[in-house]
Amino acid sequence: MPRGGARNRSGPKPDPNSGRSERRGYALSALPASGYDGPVPDFPLPSPSKREREVWAWAWRTPQACAWSQAAESWRAEYAVAMWVRVKVRCEDPEAPASLLGQLHRFADQIGLTTAGLAEMGWKIAAADEPPPKSAEVVEVAPSSSRSRLKVVGG
Repeated sequence: MPRGGARNRSGPKPDPNSGRSERRGYALSALPASGYDGPVPDFPLPSPSKREREVWAWAWRTPQACAWSQAAESWRAEYAVAMWVRVKVRCEDPEAPASLLGQLHRFADQIGLTTAGLAEMGWKIAAADEPPPKSAEVVEVAPSSSRSRLKVVGG
């Protein structure tokens, strides 16, 4: 059993508004609420079903797809998304084993489709009223200074 060191989801979540996060340079990347409007890549797994192609196309219109398309190793992101799609479609079957539901959730975390997954990846969905960035562009959100939130109390 490994000892010591940081583990996935151990301890409190980083707060992008804290002084410590500011010193470490932690900031969330804003993903456009309008979603990704670039080209949808081909499904990388063999023999996709019609339903898998539908879910694949839907997934590539989410805000997270903007980050997937910009990943240094986008093939790795595409493969993880394809695995999520395949497991999701299998979970739609009422006879699907419960173990698949756990795997579906894990894949959704890995690709940022859950709230926890977004936080783990350092992403946030931009507010809908913000102007969306150019297609397939991930924008860094500058953290506010913790000193600017302090109030001086007289007396």
